[in-house]
Amino acid sequence: MVRPLVIKVTCGTEDAERLNQAFTVATAAVASGADVSLWLTGEAAWLGLPGKAEEFALDLATPLAQLRDAVIGGGRLTVCSQCAARRGIVEADLLDGVRIAGAAGFAEEVLGDGVQALVY
Repeated sequence: MVRPLVIKVTCGTEDAERLNQAFTVATAAVASGADVSLWLTGEAAWLGLPGKAEEFALDLATPLAQLRDAVIGGGRLTVCSQCAARRGIVEADLLDGVRIAGAAGFAEEVLGDGVQALVY
């Protein structure tokens, strides 16, 4: 059995390689059958909106929109509630399959049995 994986990405497009790495690891874990939850915090919160991942490009990297869609399709993608509020993002703005949740939800996920948590 593959244990659950919770990933928090704390940067946006200003740190392209770190951002891309978080999505790449999340997608690889989804492909391996893991229960994956990817949290978008700070400037990464924008990537829960339509069109934002499509604007991102990094040489030799899988398109971010493709990685994002794989996470939505096989795991969970969450935008931090405080980060969303600071940016004026509401549930209606988000892509289908993306949710807004707060610290209590994150803590509940990372404190689950056998969970591996990573922060990028």
